[in-house]
Amino acid sequence: MKTDTKDSALKRLARIEGQVRGVSRMIDQDRYCIDVVRQMQAIKAALSGLEKIVLDDHLQTCVDQALKSDDVEARREKVEELVAVLGGRKK
Repeated sequence: MKTDTKDSALKRLARIEGQVRGVSRMIDQDRYCIDVVRQMQAIKAALSGLEKIVLDDHLQTCVDQALKSDDVEARREKVEELVAVLGGRKK
């Protein structure tokens, strides 16, 4: 993972962690359900954004390197990983 991607990911994770703790407090305080759900939706959106950043980095580093190599098995493996993760299947 590139250094700038790692730094960005860690900052986003810290913010997401704070959001999750906030939802926990909201539930403990018996806050209005719709407010809790809205916060959970914000967390899901933040995780989705983080997923995109990590996946983009993976494409620019690991996948690009494998596709440029002469190792056919490495290329096949990276493509299969992408198909599995984008298709929601476990490899």
